[in-house]
Amino acid sequence: MDLFNNPSDFPDAINSSVNLLPKDGIVYYHGKILNKEESDYYYSRLLNEIDWQHDQAFIYGKLIITKRKVAWYGDECFDYKYSGVTKKAALWTKDLAVLKSIAESTTGATYNSCLLNLYHDGEEGMAWHSDAEKTLLENGAIASLSFGAERKFSFKHKNTGETISLILHNGSLLLMTGVTQKNWLHRLPPTKQKFGPRINLTFRTIIIPSKK
Repeated sequence: MDLFNNPSDFPDAINSSVNLLPKDGIVYYHGKILNKEESDYYYSRLLNEIDWQHDQAFIYGKLIITKRKVAWYGDECFDYKYSGVTKKAALWTKDLAVLKSIAESTTGATYNSCLLNLYHDGEEGMAWHSDAEKTLLENGAIASLSFGAERKFSFKHKNTGETISLILHNGSLLLMTGVTQKNWLHRLPPTKQKFGPRINLTFRTIIIPSKK
């Protein structure tokens, strides 16, 4: 099922209290929480000032380097294992700290880290996966902020195969929480359609081992 299948389907008012998933999880779409001027400002700042690196992942035991670029930021310079590769977070930039505060006030949750993704065009995407690493807070909230090109985003139930899709708009926020990661996969489908770059921020909570 497609929700808001293209940008022209975007309604004037979004009911952010409606769960987009029919069962076994909670996803709220808050729509555009930043206006175009604000969204374009942060897009430019993030594109030019973040220390972007090509992502690395082990797939079937082979190290893959993606065209997509990523960056990790957080409250501390903690290590985080993601797709079989250990990353080290950098401390928040001023802009990321502001965006984290906006995400927290919008969702009512708190976050201590953020994974940033830079997709250069429509052919770059993300395969089906769930954010269920052991270092993530169990059933914790993940707030996804989008800037730049408006792209389709999809969910698929792990058992039934049921799918839900929507368009994530420039300056919009999507919240995934509860048991969503246990029961649903999600992806950013690649496409041959011409799209400009897109930047996605996923604010989350990492369990940081206590220092002795």
